[in-house]
Amino acid sequence: MNIMFVSLGCDKNLVDTEMMLGLLQKKGYAFTDDEKQADVVVVNTCCFIGDAKEESIQALLEMGELKKTGRLKGLIAAGCLAQRYGEEIRKEIPEVDALVGTMATEDIAAAVEEVLQGRGGSHYRDLDTAPAVCRERVVTTGGHYAYLKIAEGCGKHCTYCVIPKVRGNYRSVPMEELEAQVRNLAEGGVRELILVAQETTLYGVDLYGEKSLPRLLHRLACVPGIRWIRILYCYPEEITEELMDTIAAEPKICHYLDIPIQHASDSVLKRMGRRTTQKELRWRIGRLRERIPDICLRTTLISGFPGETQEDFEELYRFVNEMEFDRLGVFPYSREEDTAAAAMPGQIKDSVKEKRRDELMELQQAIAFEKAEDMIGRRLTVMIEGKVADEDVYVSRTYRDAPNVDGYLFVKTTASLVSGDFVKVLVTDSNEYDLVGELADDGEDFV
Repeated sequence: MNIMFVSLGCDKNLVDTEMMLGLLQKKGYAFTDDEKQADVVVVNTCCFIGDAKEESIQALLEMGELKKTGRLKGLIAAGCLAQRYGEEIRKEIPEVDALVGTMATEDIAAAVEEVLQGRGGSHYRDLDTAPAVCRERVVTTGGHYAYLKIAEGCGKHCTYCVIPKVRGNYRSVPMEELEAQVRNLAEGGVRELILVAQETTLYGVDLYGEKSLPRLLHRLACVPGIRWIRILYCYPEEITEELMDTIAAEPKICHYLDIPIQHASDSVLKRMGRRTTQKELRWRIGRLRERIPDICLRTTLISGFPGETQEDFEELYRFVNEMEFDRLGVFPYSREEDTAAAAMPGQIKDSVKEKRRDELMELQQAIAFEKAEDMIGRRLTVMIEGKVADEDVYVSRTYRDAPNVDGYLFVKTTASLVSGDFVKVLVTDSNEYDLVGELADDGEDFV
């Protein structure tokens, strides 16, 4: 029997997909990327914002059509949309045979077996159950890097966010389990580990009574074979001096942090339910750069949050201009039902949200292009991602580049390289967000 997965949404969702693949592989199922060869399709859905919901619904509808025209025997909806809108999916998309909620990924084999027997089922578990684990994941990222989900859920309850409603409160995965997963990943060829959660900085508070991310990082850095460790989704107010010291001192940890701040106007931050102020943000960013001078900072912002005035936006614009983030993304506010922000007065027109997003991104583009030019002449260690067809050019990433969201460094060389190789490069040029370089000697200091 051939199983096809469609994984939508964030990298945390991708980890769930890889765990489900691992569980099904242990049961002897085969996998396919060809929908025409699939006996069962599993769509791991997302519902974080409106666009993600639409993409998930469209995928379910498209796969549902295959049941009418092809060999497809079963369709399973898994993940956030299935968790939040299970009854609606049953009613509106009857082609869906089974539902698997966010905390029930370990039931995927049972769901597939039910579907193949012609029985539909609904698999849900309490949202605050212990996070699902599967050490024998099927890594879908190419094999040389992998995401490690260190916690599930969130307890921040920002007013625009549905995550606590679909994934429960914050629960950390025990260190020994994470280390076991990482050892398996490393033995399978993974060289870069990317730590993810709804918030990585609070890791361990529930299990160990204190923020334990630094301790986890030291432990994972001891795993043979792991070369880079990258940290995403650090809430700025939770970044401690100990964490900064750990990043600065541990050679395997990339000098890169993703710190989603969402806004810079204190009044907007307060309505968002964020637990910081612009003054605190400025201090934290300054402290990170002081402690780790070559750190690369990525952030995300929301434009057009309810009640955002033109003055609020201009304050945010000035903040972005002054802070000069290395990487930055902006998302127009998405009004999600069952959130506090959805009922707030001062909802803003889509055209205004998008205009403000475009203005911020235009500003950030100029900042990013200038920062790319400033990298010319730097010597960097890079990880090879692949080769440009019919050219003596390889695609690589530096410590400053997370997969799928940041840029690339194109290495011109006639040497024979493979994905996952680490090589040293001299940056010779920049092309908008991307860099160009050539292989360099080992005699210089590299980052």
